[in-house]
Amino acid sequence: MSPEPLVDVRDLVVDFPVGDGHVRAVDGVGFTLEAGQALGIVGESGSGKSTVAYGLLGLHRGTGARIGGSVRVAGVDAVTAGSTELRCLRGGLAAMVFQDPLSALDPYYAVGDQIAEVVQVHRDVSRRAARTRAVEVLDRVGIPDAARRSRSRPHEFSGGMRQRVLIAMALACEPRLLVADEPTTALDVTVQAQVLDLLHELRAETGAGLVLVTHDLGVVAGSVDRVLVMKDGRAVEHGAVAEVLGTPREPYTRTLLSAVPRVDAARAPRTPQPLVEPTGPTGPTGLSKPIGPTGTGDLLLEATDLRKEFAGRGSLGRRAAPVTAVDGVSLTVRAGETLGVVGESGSGKTTLGRMLVRLLEPTGGRLHYRGRDIGALGEKELRPIRQELQMVFQDPVSSLNPRRSIGESVADPLRIAGGTDERRIRTRVGELLERVGLDPDWYHRYPHEFSGGQRQRVGIARALAPEPRLIVCDEPVSALDVTTQAQVVELLGTLQRDLGLALIFVAHDLAVVRQVSDRVAVMQSGRIVEQGDADTVYDSPQHPYTKGLLAAVPVLDPVEAAARRHLRLATAGA
Repeated sequence: MSPEPLVDVRDLVVDFPVGDGHVRAVDGVGFTLEAGQALGIVGESGSGKSTVAYGLLGLHRGTGARIGGSVRVAGVDAVTAGSTELRCLRGGLAAMVFQDPLSALDPYYAVGDQIAEVVQVHRDVSRRAARTRAVEVLDRVGIPDAARRSRSRPHEFSGGMRQRVLIAMALACEPRLLVADEPTTALDVTVQAQVLDLLHELRAETGAGLVLVTHDLGVVAGSVDRVLVMKDGRAVEHGAVAEVLGTPREPYTRTLLSAVPRVDAARAPRTPQPLVEPTGPTGPTGLSKPIGPTGTGDLLLEATDLRKEFAGRGSLGRRAAPVTAVDGVSLTVRAGETLGVVGESGSGKTTLGRMLVRLLEPTGGRLHYRGRDIGALGEKELRPIRQELQMVFQDPVSSLNPRRSIGESVADPLRIAGGTDERRIRTRVGELLERVGLDPDWYHRYPHEFSGGQRQRVGIARALAPEPRLIVCDEPVSALDVTTQAQVVELLGTLQRDLGLALIFVAHDLAVVRQVSDRVAVMQSGRIVEQGDADTVYDSPQHPYTKGLLAAVPVLDPVEAAARRHLRLATAGA
């Protein structure tokens, strides 16, 4: 008789309570996983993939969800197990690496203490022994000076290092199964590669199984043995990673693959469009305004030696040396073009983007818009220029007021510009919502009623309201699944063609940036280390940093992905 698999899921059904009824999130999913194997669960947002992952540890207990079917992990049925058995399963036999380490870690306690607490829950050891184990696993996941850093709190770590802390916590009790839910979603490509390489090494060393949940098909290509593709709560395709990604059987899988941006594919040539006059009624409301003499290709924005310093803070609130976030950046943006700005987290790209639209005051350098020096303008002089320089933020959840309807949020720039005719404002908002692919009748709905992609469309509509010439898009698709990401990128391209907009596309995803950009600027440590025509920078990178970024981009070919991982590990060990 063959041994029981590490994970055995049969006909899993999960219904969540909604109002007086229930909504089916997972409908009859089943799969097995042997010890040492890795399974990738992929699909769009709302497909049910995270719900399946949570079910492996019985995390739906106490939520009001109705669970059906069988979920056996290391011999424990997570559906029927009692509280004591379930406590042994969580952290002891199986452990979870969550998507957002800031919400998964307690901000008030040192990370070493949090890991030690997990050890003491599952093992009969002293406080000192638990602390020693915490330092051991922090060192194992690559936290430098682990003994000292174990006394640091989560906010003192970068995003990638916080994710390593979560992995260390999951490893603390040597579980037989690791469940990682979107562990690299908010990480730049080099840190993402490091985290995925770490998970691969740990699996090889410990023999633990891995369930990796992600919407990024490039992530699973080099990280798992088998792939389960989900849509609307059901498994639509399941098989070896090379087969599913190389010769997918299902149309939905092929749709997902076709939506993945390719770093090796040049942007399709496009015909420059002239700036157009607004067609709506004129007046001092911001509903419509004259565009002026600027034509396609004319210099719109020019930054020269732009700098930004932030006040440094030492321990106990003491002052420290200032931190330079942007250090002497010079660039230009022409009407109707897209400039991509790429770099790792902390490279200064978001700070630069905010300075270019004067949401942040430059510390030094010059900033010219349409030939006028706007770097030193006061708020009153700057107000009419702000209408022409807009920003789409990374997180629409935090940039939209949850207590105001989306229609009111889009209407705000029109009222700020002096609009008083509510009927005309309401009409204009409806036009903007329709332009970005939303129903104008949704005016009175609130942000929580929309998906991530729809909320980002609201943010784009709000940026379009004052009819800008230039929009800075700060990581506008970083948290979206590949199909929604493709839809938002296509929307931005359409708006650019129709309205003659200039775009500055700030992102850590190099494949997306190549897809949308005419020119690219690569940032490292506050400086631009390379810039030029997008195809030239991508096909013939000159700077070692650019070459490293491109080498870390996930690829869809499992064989090539494995070869790249071996090269990275060999280089790191050299």
